[in-house]
Amino acid sequence: MKLNELIKNITTETIIGNIQVEVTGIEFDSRQVKPGYLFVAQRGVAADGHQFIGKAIANGAGVIVCGELPSEISEEITYLKVDDSIEVLGKLAAAFYGFPSRKMKVVGVTGTNGKTSIATLLYKMFLKLGFGTGLISTISYKVNDREETASHTTPNALKIQQLMAEMVDAGCEYCFMEVSSHAVHQKRIAGIEFAGGVFTNITHDHLDYHKTFAEYIKAKKAFFDSLSAGAFAITNSDDKNGLVMLQNTAARKVTCSTRSMADYRCKMLENHFDGMLLNMDGNEIWTRFVGKFNASNLLEVYATARELGQEKEKVLTIISELVPVQGRFETVRSTDGKLAIVDYAHTPDALKNVLGAISEIRTRNEQVITVVGAGGDRDKTKRPEMAKEAVLASDKVILTSDNPRTENPAQIIKDMEAGVPAQYKNKVVSIENRREAIKTAALIARPGDIILIAGKGHENYQEVKGVKHHFDDKEEIQNCFGINN
Repeated sequence: MKLNELIKNITTETIIGNIQVEVTGIEFDSRQVKPGYLFVAQRGVAADGHQFIGKAIANGAGVIVCGELPSEISEEITYLKVDDSIEVLGKLAAAFYGFPSRKMKVVGVTGTNGKTSIATLLYKMFLKLGFGTGLISTISYKVNDREETASHTTPNALKIQQLMAEMVDAGCEYCFMEVSSHAVHQKRIAGIEFAGGVFTNITHDHLDYHKTFAEYIKAKKAFFDSLSAGAFAITNSDDKNGLVMLQNTAARKVTCSTRSMADYRCKMLENHFDGMLLNMDGNEIWTRFVGKFNASNLLEVYATARELGQEKEKVLTIISELVPVQGRFETVRSTDGKLAIVDYAHTPDALKNVLGAISEIRTRNEQVITVVGAGGDRDKTKRPEMAKEAVLASDKVILTSDNPRTENPAQIIKDMEAGVPAQYKNKVVSIENRREAIKTAALIARPGDIILIAGKGHENYQEVKGVKHHFDDKEEIQNCFGINN
């Protein structure tokens, strides 16, 4: 593609060199640059791409896009100085791949909890409705039936546009994607034209990155502020910040609630460990999901499908057929009547929601045993809060490792122990080895007891000292129960 075509919609401060040159690819990692590539120098969290302009040129880059021109200018290279090279990367990638988001309807789902469930369930629903559909989620990236394991909740801007171009080529009419607060703040979604946005909830998370809760809210809200007048903005009005998200959006505003008046409403009629009966938009349906938080998630799935023009009866029928997403309230039963629940809950609010769902159903004649840890190299302030939520709603708690990454797991557990109120310390035990912690929970559980294994959900690895080892919570509890995987 000719450079002058590529930069039609880009505002440049300075252009040095020939803009008629052919661009064969775009890269922001100098190591991946090939002859004829355009290299975008970005100031990232860990490194400054401007330091690698020389290496990019050595690898064959013919065009350099940067926020600051290098001291040495080569006559053979074209340089474009821009105000924000991070945002420009997304716009250039969109142009290079033929603006794929214009050729299908892209819906972004954001919030602390529920993003993966809602995006994945929408993907499954639209496949069942007969549409070519793509998914960009924490677990995987999907183009119809083709699947690729995800590296990030929301990948980099270049990867997103590549994926969306693949979706268009494969005949996809819809793409559902998780939009993390990091992705909004780092402008990874620049260049995407969204048909709609969905807000789930916002609670304590990622303060290691955003520093304050106000900044975290601001990042989420920025996504809705960027939606066009032709898009829709769906919010969970049961969340105290739900309506804040819609304050400045130009998009059509849509509310969902399980408690009060809203555009779309849902009420839980029955709740069991194998599913719940809901009244959704005036119709009773049985679903294979559990808990109030899942009622909210399903309502937003329903609202999104309806806002995308799908028929009410078809949507309700498919919701009744859907099953929970991998690692989200997944149940495993032992032959002697013990019930284990594997869930991704890794924030205080998510843990509270899952334990709340268990509390709504349990008889009080059984024990709830919770196995929980907290990730290393992440927001430390949520560690004591997670332990507190666990002890308030469990009969026994085993504090253990999650993904300690480069941190000392014993120190992470110590941080969690600080959140346990004095009167509950006798119900808490700390076991650093996660496998042993799960085994212990299985051993002390009696028939009828409920074991919650929280924090990792779908993840099939444990990251210790920066190295990933295979580890799957569901496999571990199946082994303890003597169930063949």
